[in-house]
Amino acid sequence: MATATMQNDAFQGKSGHGQHGSQSNLDPSEIAVGVVIGRASEYFDFFVYAIASVLVFPAVFFPGVDKLTATLYSFIIFSFAFLARPIGTIALMKVQQHFGREVKLTVALFMMGISTAGIAFLPTATSIGFAAVVLLSLFRIGQGLALGGSWDGLPSLLALNAPEHKRGWYAMLGQLGAPVGFFIAAGLFAFLLSSLSEADFLSWGWRYPFFVAFAINVVALFARLRLVATNEYSRSLEQKALEPVSVRELTGSQGFNIIVGALAALASYALFHVVTVFPLSWISLYSERSISEFLAIQMFGAVLAAVGVVVSGLIADKLGRRTTLGSLAAAIATFSGFVPTLMDGGDLGQTVFILVGFALLGLSYGQAAGAVTANFHAKYRYTGAALTSDLAWLVGAGFAPLVALGLAAHFGLAYVSLYLLSGAAGSLAALSLNRALELKD
Repeated sequence: MATATMQNDAFQGKSGHGQHGSQSNLDPSEIAVGVVIGRASEYFDFFVYAIASVLVFPAVFFPGVDKLTATLYSFIIFSFAFLARPIGTIALMKVQQHFGREVKLTVALFMMGISTAGIAFLPTATSIGFAAVVLLSLFRIGQGLALGGSWDGLPSLLALNAPEHKRGWYAMLGQLGAPVGFFIAAGLFAFLLSSLSEADFLSWGWRYPFFVAFAINVVALFARLRLVATNEYSRSLEQKALEPVSVRELTGSQGFNIIVGALAALASYALFHVVTVFPLSWISLYSERSISEFLAIQMFGAVLAAVGVVVSGLIADKLGRRTTLGSLAAAIATFSGFVPTLMDGGDLGQTVFILVGFALLGLSYGQAAGAVTANFHAKYRYTGAALTSDLAWLVGAGFAPLVALGLAAHFGLAYVSLYLLSGAAGSLAALSLNRALELKD
């Protein structure tokens, strides 16, 4: 899924002093264009698969079991990309060390294109049996490997070139890709659902968003490839020490920072799927509500999230990122207590849950990327930011749809509250550890 995560940090700790803008005349707005294009395309691809995991794959690839079990199976395969992503980062960092950044991005481009197009053309289980599930799993793993390998360093370069008083503002730009990507993906599925019969949608209609995702990702990755291949950007990346290091060296020197960084935004990442994928699956399984209507409400929620992301930049530049993220983790903890009441509250309650949840998501996720990776020393910031991002997604969001739906279906919605509350507690604890670490340094 998408790479716009912990790597957008401004690297404002000791490792960044004296380097901010010292050797580069790059305009941050120029870098921001590449960041926004890349992240929006990745999030669109991410949400196309996520929505299909609820509305398509249970029926198409698991027709022999009940709908709940089929959806849980679908969510297991959904998580494979998050498991594969760190492996992709490590493997393609090696490619970059030996052959250069352009070769690495080219490999990631073809891997993502083949995987996404493969899903679009994949035969159903009624045609080739269990082989369809195996192929879907392999293509999903391919997407994860490609996402890990597509880390280009542009978010870090943007952060390092951002003005001191606008670091929060520039940190949120890449995060805008999430609500934008969700809005477009949800709109495309809502249109198909309202325009096609269920038989046509499950036969061929669902494939169309994957064709669109394939085209957008190819164009976006080529745009990023052209950007980082220029002499000016390559020189700036090298001057800012945005080059890979070995994972063994990184974990030996910065292992604690990686762990704390991955946990710091746990509340945001858990909420990410609790208001996007999980409620869609719950409505699909246990409600007579129109799915296209519910997607339209989520699209409005995505607009609120986009506004929240922008506002988070203004707030963070006044209060500080950690204060902002900690306050919102507390707000998410409070919101978690209302999950059963709202989700069991009929159409009105569910709508309130979506709109409030998306608003909180935008405010918190807007600064989730820049929470704690300032602790990385200059030498390790490139690889450290990428792996911290991968682990943050894996721990916070990778299994969230599976866990939330499984808990709600077998034990009740109150357990979703506890799940979301645990994420908020993890964020607050990690942010506290990070503050103590900074004081010690």
